[in-house]
Amino acid sequence: MGSKDEKASGGFFSSIASSISNFGSAMHKSVNGLIGYEGLEVINPDGGTEDAEEEAHKGRWKQEDRDSYWRMMQNYVGADITSMVTLPVLIFEPMTMIQKMAELMEYSYLLDLADKSEDPYMRLVYASSWAISVYFAYQRTWKPFNPILGETYEMVNHGGMTFIAEQVCHHPPMSAGRAENEHFIYDVTSKLKTKFLGNSVDVYPVGRTRVTLKRDGVILDLVPPPTKVNNLIFGRTWVDSPGEMIMTNLTTGDKVVLYFQPCGWFGTGRYEVDGYVYNAAEEPKMLMTGKWNKSMSYQPCDSEGEPLPGSEMKEVWKIADIPQNDKFQYTHFAHKINSFDTAPRKLLASDSRLRPDRYALDLEDKQRAEKRDREGKGHKFTPRWFDLSGEVTPTPWGDLEVYEYNGKYNEHRAAMDNSSGIDEVDVKSIEFNPWQYGNVTTE
Repeated sequence: MGSKDEKASGGFFSSIASSISNFGSAMHKSVNGLIGYEGLEVINPDGGTEDAEEEAHKGRWKQEDRDSYWRMMQNYVGADITSMVTLPVLIFEPMTMIQKMAELMEYSYLLDLADKSEDPYMRLVYASSWAISVYFAYQRTWKPFNPILGETYEMVNHGGMTFIAEQVCHHPPMSAGRAENEHFIYDVTSKLKTKFLGNSVDVYPVGRTRVTLKRDGVILDLVPPPTKVNNLIFGRTWVDSPGEMIMTNLTTGDKVVLYFQPCGWFGTGRYEVDGYVYNAAEEPKMLMTGKWNKSMSYQPCDSEGEPLPGSEMKEVWKIADIPQNDKFQYTHFAHKINSFDTAPRKLLASDSRLRPDRYALDLEDKQRAEKRDREGKGHKFTPRWFDLSGEVTPTPWGDLEVYEYNGKYNEHRAAMDNSSGIDEVDVKSIEFNPWQYGNVTTE
């Protein structure tokens, strides 16, 4: 027979376990039986004790919108919905996915520092912090518009770089991009794979990202973690990216492995990132820690991963000041790339900024008509600024056909910048036109 103390202890821990169970149910609870939707779950990252039905009704959806959307979407559970579903405009932000590719350049000064660094491990500290910095923008719960086939986005007037991205394939949606300044070249072929799970969607980045540091010709390869968008229909939508980010120096074999912690009960672990920079022999050289929505820091470490005596933790990146109470949670940089402040003179007519449906949806029918016209002539869409390389590269989520920059944009931009009279061109007056057939201009 147990002692009094043992009984008291057992009762205490039983009470704690019961409390944790109740809180866990409040955080992650099915709405089935509450509001009539089979199998849907509402996940509250704060772990609050609100009633599940009350939590389910939070968010920007009206009840009638939830009803109609769920009737439409329930047949897609388990499917890849990247390009097969028309979504309601109320969840969109006034930016296209191809513009969003440029948001990775907000903290491009970190790549400049990586190129300048003599220390091979600090190069990876800087470069991986650059890769992490965009996740603050990825936590926005508004959906960007899908790019039109042939759509482009150009950016200048930031860090001395030029940036060009193009929508190179419509089914499946694929984009290619290139940024370059005196310190680095950034090349990406981007493709997303999704899995719809009812009230959430898993997003897998089936893409290839390469950064070339110009001083020594070092090539860095990036594999980001997957992302999960929670509470699509019921509850407050929020984003998590649990998993590993790996950046490898293909020239030396050094790499950095950073683990994005999943959000646990009461929000524990949310936003947290931890990991190490390793040499080619897989010995830890730098430890890194921080939060992807705030800042990252680093410290030299020994072969056991412990901080070196006499060293100290140093901040390498922190989030810039952001606007308060911004409807779409844009940073100042996001507002900048969504304006004409970063547009070159004589903007391409296919540029995302010119799309009228960023505020009024009206281009999908035009895209279908252009496709019928093009296919009726027996012609195939050909990207202007990127070509298929013939290389198929494996990713953790599937094979990827890689597009490579063909150099023609440099020639086009040089010709435009050297033309006379373009200072008088009002870029806002250019009509959006990515079409290869049905063009009203040659641009």
